[in-house]
Amino acid sequence: MISLGSLAAFALVALGMVLTPGPNMIYLIGRSITQGRAAGFLSLLGVVAGFVFYMLCAAFGLTALLLAVPLAYEAIQWAGALYLLWLAWNAVRPGARSPLEPRTDLPHDQPARLFAMGFLTNLLNPKIAVLYLSLLPQFIEPERGHVLVQALLLGMAQIAVSFSVNLAIVLAAGAVAAWFRTRPTWLAVQRWLMATVLAALAVRLACERRPV
Repeated sequence: MISLGSLAAFALVALGMVLTPGPNMIYLIGRSITQGRAAGFLSLLGVVAGFVFYMLCAAFGLTALLLAVPLAYEAIQWAGALYLLWLAWNAVRPGARSPLEPRTDLPHDQPARLFAMGFLTNLLNPKIAVLYLSLLPQFIEPERGHVLVQALLLGMAQIAVSFSVNLAIVLAAGAVAAWFRTRPTWLAVQRWLMATVLAALAVRLACERRPV
């Protein structure tokens, strides 16, 4: 069984990762505000499913295979970068509105679509796969038992931390929106700041070399 020290250390790394603004956080905030907390929660379940997918791939060695095939890795890498750029453009295009601005003119997506969009948002980021592949081995202690079991336990700890933080974001999105509602200037600043962060993440992702 994995030591509590290693588990706690990995959980702290996971906490730092989930607190860093990114596509998941932006999507969950926007969906929670435009369609309510229930929609945000369903979207969060999709995000968690993406983490589970990458965790299982890493635990069973499929991620290593993905990274060993340049075309497969680069396809996901570029798809993720283009998706981030698309999100950035939608934040600042003519007529765009901040995801923190409540809207009533948007169609309410069905539960299956909410889940799928959350899953896709998390899946189109090969850095998650790289993170699992590079971090998991550092916290696994072969002398303490089955490596696969330890990998799954670490992955579940990361998922639990990510779920808890993102759930708090979903629940607090309404209060954040209320603050911004009376401050239109800050809404505009938030849109451009979000677009800048997303574009920077896209460029960084596109320029990142495949791990060897």
